[in-house]
Parts: sequence; structure tokens; C-alpha cells
Amino acid sequence: MASTPTPFAGFEWTIAWRYLRARRAEGGVSVMTWISLVGITLAVFALIATLAVRSGFRAEFVDTILGSNAHATVYAASREDEFGRVVRTFEDFRDRAARVAAVPGVVRAAPLVKGQVMGTANGRNAGIEVFGIAPEDLAGIPRIVDPETGRGDLARFGEGIAIGSGVARELGVGEGDEVKLISPDGVRTAFGVSPRVKVYEVVWIFTAGRYDIDRTRIYMPFDEAQLYFNREGQADELEVMVEDPEAIEALAVPIQQAAGEGALVWTWQDSSGAFLRALEVEDNVMFVILSVLVLIATMNIVSGLIMLVKNKGRDIGILRTMGLTEGAVLRVFFICGAFTGVLGTLMGVILGCLFAIYIDPIFSLVNYVSGGGVWDPAVRGIYALPAKLQAGDVLSAMALSLGLSFVITIFPARRAARMNPVEALRYE
Repeated sequence: MASTPTPFAGFEWTIAWRYLRARRAEGGVSVMTWISLVGITLAVFALIATLAVRSGFRAEFVDTILGSNAHATVYAASREDEFGRVVRTFEDFRDRAARVAAVPGVVRAAPLVKGQVMGTANGRNAGIEVFGIAPEDLAGIPRIVDPETGRGDLARFGEGIAIGSGVARELGVGEGDEVKLISPDGVRTAFGVSPRVKVYEVVWIFTAGRYDIDRTRIYMPFDEAQLYFNREGQADELEVMVEDPEAIEALAVPIQQAAGEGALVWTWQDSSGAFLRALEVEDNVMFVILSVLVLIATMNIVSGLIMLVKNKGRDIGILRTMGLTEGAVLRVFFICGAFTGVLGTLMGVILGCLFAIYIDPIFSLVNYVSGGGVWDPAVRGIYALPAKLQAGDVLSAMALSLGLSFVITIFPARRAARMNPVEALRYE
């Protein structure tokens, strides 16, 4: 008794390969098959490129937040001082900072003085936000003290100020130059409050990677900021850094409890959570839309395979009369259709990965051809279009494309398998 051949036996692959290699005049691969191949390639490429840009944008956005801002901020609730004025400062900030720093998972807690001033130099003016911080605490902010993006002598921070590259460009200053800072809330006299004007040397210029930070922020030594903003013996808030910024919500309550009475906590997820949630919604919508494009591209496989089945009707009848089973015929044409899906998916993955890897020169070329100005950092917040290639994104795109290709291929393959050999050979 003859044994039944195993599924996807060698002869099935041989027949499918002959059909794929056949010339169009012989009823081989049709134009629709080539169209479906190109369509799947472009759809998978677009899906991977979009996912890579999505991942890169989120990673860059979060990295600039965590690399140049506090993971959590402890600030004081409003209260009245002895003169009846509403204040929101800490007087026992050192004790509070020590207690917060002792919370498990907290790396450091630094007192901070903040204020808004006008900076002027070389006849130019700019609105500036001042952060008063101790030199040892400034050293713990990665994006600000990065020697690859900054310039100057950070060791001299106690003698001057550190300014963002956007501020330096706006005022036309470099390291060693002087900047005049003007605060409306200055010296208190019998006739009221007069503006405070003081000149500081620029000892460090940083580039945090976020336009809104580089364009508006400067750092001043903590003791000097207390004098400049009339905060003697006080701090506006505590800047808290933690080991795992993604788990900051779990540490918010312990930090608030350690900070003591009258302390409130605001995390980086509170300030940027709405934007990140909007990104997630946009990501899901884009994935669905691009998945539909992949589905449309794979639908072309049906058209090409139906034409191939029609052209090979005589061959199917002969193969069936020779003893080929319905399952074998189904697998032959399944291989023909799946080959298009697999090849298109692989080509799309290669193109998508190359786009993500070489996005900088590609974007530079597009910017050059268009005459520049394609990416405005003042609007988008970051200086370039980022892309981060992740294995999960590539695998999800491959799984989607291959899954749709295999499922779509089954229907015309079943039609070929159920073809009546007598009807197929009647007019031959």
C-alpha cells in the first residue's frame, strides 16, 4: 500500500516554483502579482518607518524631560507670612530635602529657587527663567552637564551662570561674555520695590535637546539666587530625582509624606502625561490605518492568484487525474500566493530598517532638496526627526503582513483545490 505524501512535500514546492517561474505568456506570474508584491513592500515599509519614528519621538521626548527636568517636584502650599503676604516657599528646606532623599528609590533631592527675569546683552533682550541650584546638584542633571553638547568651564559655575544655547544665540553671547539680568521684584525701599539689575559672566552653555528649555532657561548658584530673588533662608521647591522615572507615581505618596506638612508633589508624568497619552492614542490610530493599507496590499494577492488558477485550469485537471489530492493542489497554490507575501514582507522590513538606521542623512537630503526649514524646532520642541528601531515593532509588522498574506491566500487556493478535473479538461 502506497504511503500518503506528507504536507508540503518536495513535489508541491517544485510545481509551485515552476508556476512562479513561468513566463506570462505561459500563464505564469501576472501583473497583479507584481503589483501586490510592490504594494506589500511599501505598506510594510511605511508601517515599520512609522513605528520607528513613533518610538524615537517618544524616547527623545521622555529623555529630554528626564535628562533636564526633575522627576518630581515638591512645592509648598500657599500660606500667609507675618506681613499677611501669600507665600509658597520652604524655610526648612534642608531638613525636608534630607528626609525626601532618604526615601527608598530617590537618588537626590535638591532645593531650588526659581524666578523669571529679562536678560540683556549686545542690545538684545530675552525672557529668561532662572533656576537657582547648588553646583553639586547641577552635576546630577545629565542633559545640562553633558560635555559633548555643552561648552565652557562647568567647574566655574559658582562664579557665574550656565545658560541654554538658545538664550546664548538670542543674546549673541558666548562663554566668558557677560549677561545683564533684570528682575522687577528687586530691592525693597521706603518708596517701594525697585528693579534689581546685576551682571553675570557666562561660564557654561548647555544644549538640553529641547527648544523650549534651551531658549528660556539659565542656571544660577543657589546662594546667589536666594540673594537675587530675596529668598534669604528660603527655597521655592525641591527637585527630586529617582532611580526609575517610569515608576514615579508609586513614589509620589512616600515623597509627599517625607516632605512633611504643607508639601505637595508634582511628577513629570503629571506635567507631560496628557501629551504622552495623546501620543499613545495617535500611535494606535496610525497602526490601525497602516494595517488597513497592508490588508489592501495583500488583497491584490487574491487577484493575481485567481488569474493564475484560471490560466492553470488544464494543469490542475491533469494533476488531479494523476492522483493529486485536493489538499496537495491547495498547498501548491498556497505556496504561490504566500511566496508573494513573504518576499514583499522581507523587502518591506529591509527598507523600513534602512530608513530608521539612516534617517539623519535621508532627512538632511529632504531638507536640502526642499530648501531647508522642513523641521521647525520652535514648533516641534526637538531639533531633528528621531527614529528608534525596536525588535517588537519589526516583529509586529512582520506578523501582521505575513498573517494577512497567508489568510488571504487560502481562499483562491481552496477554489483551485475544489476545481472539478472533468470540467477543467472538457474543452482541452
